[in-house]
Amino acid sequence: MRSSSVTSLPIKHTVLERFLRYVVIDTQSDPASPSCPSTAKQKDLGRLLAKELKEMGLDDAHLDESGYVYATIPSTTAKQVPVICFCAHMDTSPDCTGKDVKPQIVKAYQGGDIVLPSDKSQVIRVSEHPALRDQIGNDIVTTDGTTLLGADNKAGVAEIMDAAKFLVDNPQVKHGTIKILFTPDEEIGRGVDRADLRKLGADFGYTIDGETAGHLEDETFSADGATIEIEGVSTHPGFAKGKMEHAIKIAARIVDALPKETCSPETTEGREGFLHPTGISGTLESATLNLIVRDFTEQGLKQKAALLQDIIGTVMKDFPRSRCKLTIKEQYRNMKGVVDRHPEIVENALEAIRRAGLTPVRSSIRGGTDGSRLSFMGLPCPNIFAGEHAFHSRLEWVSVQDMQAAVRTIVHLAMIFEEQA
Repeated sequence: MRSSSVTSLPIKHTVLERFLRYVVIDTQSDPASPSCPSTAKQKDLGRLLAKELKEMGLDDAHLDESGYVYATIPSTTAKQVPVICFCAHMDTSPDCTGKDVKPQIVKAYQGGDIVLPSDKSQVIRVSEHPALRDQIGNDIVTTDGTTLLGADNKAGVAEIMDAAKFLVDNPQVKHGTIKILFTPDEEIGRGVDRADLRKLGADFGYTIDGETAGHLEDETFSADGATIEIEGVSTHPGFAKGKMEHAIKIAARIVDALPKETCSPETTEGREGFLHPTGISGTLESATLNLIVRDFTEQGLKQKAALLQDIIGTVMKDFPRSRCKLTIKEQYRNMKGVVDRHPEIVENALEAIRRAGLTPVRSSIRGGTDGSRLSFMGLPCPNIFAGEHAFHSRLEWVSVQDMQAAVRTIVHLAMIFEEQA
């Protein structure tokens, strides 16, 4: 929602040009790869970003061996201002191909469904994407329908880069030291595994990785990963009666026993959590089932883990000679407990959104960001909108005007910290 109060900034935006340049670089991450980054191609974008930051005049800009990009925008004030970091991730989701992205621009969108040109079965329907109703007259970037777009999170990358360009070119704008961090592998939950916070040297951070313009998210899911390892009983199928206990069928029984009307992504919303199978593999003798567990509270996570254990126990009664092991691994935790100890970082962001011409909305994420883990690593880090919609799909889209509003928000936020120092 647009606000009537706008503090103008003389920004000559480069955000669209940058975004179009970045999305054609395939940076899909790979959860099966043990390396960091999980795919070498993520460094292709990292190298470009480090080069562009150096060309802006940020001499310390560099891509490290693990695929992280660091840079510093020097302070333009004599005040002692908290060092703030703006962070976005370079990788795109493994859920949908990011190779050969062909971005399309719907100029001055006038409403209605958007049919994607290379696969006309892919339609961004207003009924399914009601945020389009707020985009009348704006320019909408989509794909041709054969790939995802990569607005998650290359919109955030482009917005940080555009804001950095403005701040470097306008030293009369007063701000403290600003750090830039671009991460790999966020989509597979490893985005800050090798982030060097000592080198970064920031007091507070903001990920630019949210959806609707004007939104600030200071709460995320807490997240665990669940792995179920099954050892069945193998025998020749011609002589298997009364002997075989098929590991794949056991895994399928466990999946089928999961709640169908509750506790799944397709049946929950708001502050409801879920159990969600993400992968199944195996043979007659052994099988592995992977799930993610999500809830806003620790107690909710424990309840869902207990439910999963009960389901396994019930299923395994029919397979007395087989064995099943459940392992729960912590992934990230709700940032709210950390962020709430520093109310100024939320209040400053809300004011920056107002000055950017939007009505701020404080909300929760049914997911996580790099900021979830950064907060617990000592860098309190709420999430600011980037304008990205329908992420992880061929229907992904972003508005140029929303990206420009995010740039203004970043710049105003830097200025507000200086004003209050």
